Formats: sequence, structure tokens, C-alpha cells
Amino acid sequence: MQDLESIAKISVDCGFHLYRDTGPGLLESAYEILLFESLKEKGLAVERQKIIPVIFKGRVLEKAFRADLIVEKQILIELKSTERFAPIHAKQVVTYLRLMDLPFGFLMNFGAATFKEGLKRLANDYYAN
Repeated sequence: MQDLESIAKISVDCGFHLYRDTGPGLLESAYEILLFESLKEKGLAVERQKIIPVIFKGRVLEKAFRADLIVEKQILIELKSTERFAPIHAKQVVTYLRLMDLPFGFLMNFGAATFKEGLKRLANDYYAN
């Protein structure tokens, strides 16, 4: 199993090459499929549109949300295809990370002017080993 930072580096690299090769303008779903395939080609285990249950006040919500991509069961990647981030996008990822008990994830916006501008690494402040 690769360490977390190696998986993160591969994930960002795949996102960068996808942005460089396709550019902005596709639907989120297209970027999701292409990034999923790219990560798999690099030998990583990736889950796509994984349904995540949430336990709240003792009740289980079986289909609380869907995670765009989960890489090696350790990193969440949430994809967007919009001109700019809305404040809720980062909050959404942090909440997902907390609910899934993952250390960090990426928000990748393929609609931004550059890949760097559209990439945010977000940490789960509540993460406990």
C-alpha cells in the first residue's frame, strides 16, 4: 500500500494532465469518468459515486450522499466544473471528510482558468487515528 502523500501526488498529477489534455468546458460527469480511469491506469484502487451512509442521532441514513471519487479508501476527490468555487464547495468537502473519517481530500474544479486555481486540498480537522 502506498503512503497517503504518494497517493495524493498521483491524484493531483492525474487531475493536472486531465485538465491540460481536455481543458475546461466538459460536464462534471465527464471529468469524473476520465479521472477515474486515469487513476485506475496508475494502479490505484478507486471508487466512483460511492453511496455513503451517515449515522445521526442514532439513525442511519443509508444514502446520505455520494462521494465522487475515493482513492485507495483514503482520499476523497470532489469534482466541479464551474467558473469559480462557491464557499459551500469547500464546506461540503470538509463535511464529507469528517463524516467519512478521512484525513484530507481534494476539490478539483475543471472549469477554472488554470488547474492550480481550481485545486484545493482540504483537511479534516476532526480526523483521529
